[in-house]
Amino acid sequence: MSRRASWLLEAVAAVCLIAAPFVLPLLGAAPNTVNRVLVWGLFGLGFDILFGYTGLLSFGQSAFYGTGGFVAAYLLTRAGFPSVILALVIGMVAAAVVGYLIGLMSLRRTGIYFAMITVAIAEIFFFVEFNPLSDWTGGENGLPGVPTPVLNLGFTTLHFTSGWSLYPFLAFCYFLGLVIALRIVRSPVGAVLMAIRENPLRAEAVGHDVLAYKRTAFVIAAAYAGIAGGLLGVLQAFMPPDAFMFDTSGQLIMQTVIGGRGTLVGPLVGAAVWLFLQDFLQATLGLGAAWKLVLGIVFVLLVCFLRQGIIGGLRDLWERMSRDRHPSEEPAPVAVPSPAATPAPARLTPLRAAHHANKDYTGPILQATGLTKRFGGVVANEGIDFTVRAGELRGIIGPNGAGKSTFFKMLTCEIAPTAGRIVFEGRDITGLRVTDVCQLGLTKSYQVNQLFNRLTVRQNITVAALAELRGKFKLDLLRGLDHVRGLREQVEHTLELVHLTQRADAPVSQLAYGEKRRLEIGLALASSPTLLLLDEPLAGMSPAERVETVALLKSIARGRTLVIIDHDMDALFELAERITVLQEGRLLVEGTPEEIKGNAQVQEAYLGGVHEALAA
Repeated sequence: MSRRASWLLEAVAAVCLIAAPFVLPLLGAAPNTVNRVLVWGLFGLGFDILFGYTGLLSFGQSAFYGTGGFVAAYLLTRAGFPSVILALVIGMVAAAVVGYLIGLMSLRRTGIYFAMITVAIAEIFFFVEFNPLSDWTGGENGLPGVPTPVLNLGFTTLHFTSGWSLYPFLAFCYFLGLVIALRIVRSPVGAVLMAIRENPLRAEAVGHDVLAYKRTAFVIAAAYAGIAGGLLGVLQAFMPPDAFMFDTSGQLIMQTVIGGRGTLVGPLVGAAVWLFLQDFLQATLGLGAAWKLVLGIVFVLLVCFLRQGIIGGLRDLWERMSRDRHPSEEPAPVAVPSPAATPAPARLTPLRAAHHANKDYTGPILQATGLTKRFGGVVANEGIDFTVRAGELRGIIGPNGAGKSTFFKMLTCEIAPTAGRIVFEGRDITGLRVTDVCQLGLTKSYQVNQLFNRLTVRQNITVAALAELRGKFKLDLLRGLDHVRGLREQVEHTLELVHLTQRADAPVSQLAYGEKRRLEIGLALASSPTLLLLDEPLAGMSPAERVETVALLKSIARGRTLVIIDHDMDALFELAERITVLQEGRLLVEGTPEEIKGNAQVQEAYLGGVHEALAA
């Protein structure tokens, strides 16, 4: 989200919140319903950061909602705490702490396993509230007598009691929460969270501590839930036990989906639809308990026909209408210049070279000794010794099943070797995480494109560059991307290097296959690696695309150390200074391209003795 769009959304939200108490009564809206919409909307802001922006579906938000609410209510009703606002803040902090502790355990699992853990957590908290802690929470009776806030401004005192009198306080809390959420999603942290949603494995491979960022989103969502739970008690003058119920988490998810996830205002819209429909169906139509059936049907229809929710549907409609009104402004296909026909740009200079380089080390940049990998009884690699000098362009060839990709994964620490040792710039990196190795300056591109598909080309490169410029984890939650020193230059240099400057703002889904392969290389380059491993960069390309990519590889090889795996031996013999041949997971032979072409072992074992093909 751009800064201009964020400010516009904040301005529109402020105007709507100010106008609501004057307009909504004319439409017959009850103040209590409007206030409940604000509380649910605030609750949904944090959940949307977790679900919509990070891609983590949690069914346990009621645990934090109830924790924040009951801590604040207990302080105000049983402990005699004098300040409502301070009690709300303490409740929010308590929920955030609980969220952090739960995140330490639950976030180590992904997908359905993470979701099921959060279901269990919600049920555990509900049980604890009704039984072991009933003396503090009131059990099934809850905590009555929660006071409303009083604000002393010196020259006057503001009493927020109930109904429309309480509305300004709740509206201010929601607006403040929205402003903070907008700052978070457009910060460097927000950019990384969206990358994790799209492809967590690649976010980790470019140098981000994915688990730490997931935990951050989880704590943010818990904090928003905690403050919303506290406001629920203030709104009702009573903290109800059903705040801990699983139904609360389910309602939050449904409201977010109805309104539109990944929009921030979607949960507020979804809450308005949900609560106003509930009141209409119960009070006006007199359906009683049957309102849930009708609302369930409405939910199913919205999910089927508005998969992006109400806000997402309106956004898509606006974009379609804009294209219809201004067809001449629709972007035309961009003619991408051939790398072979354009001068190679200046190489990308690492903006933080000291971050990677071990200046005191003068030996081989990479040295693997006795590298072995077994998967049960299957030996993928065995006893490989492999050394690369700084500035060298090394090629690796071998038939399918030779263990090339497994070998690469061990070198970048994606998988741990069964035996052997890997030394990078004099550091033993055996057993390190792929994130840590990338931070040291060793990274790779993938054989099968691993991109952030719903982001633009520029956003993809930005995510990788942020890992280089900020390290693997940093909590600059309220800092704009444009305040990251050197980021714009790093991104522009990388785009120029891989010849994607003219496609910078195109979604990845609109790129041709050859462009995606160049972007795959660009993601690896954006972190200014000391050693770059390229896994079959020419795979699946047409002859014309292969010529262009070979020219690109020649241009980026200047002043860099590259190791390339590929089946296109003609291209690899043209590029590489030395060739390593693998067969059946073992090192067969190493040498210059000319030595490999004339090697009898290679001719017999790798090419079946077709000497003419090698000599041509």
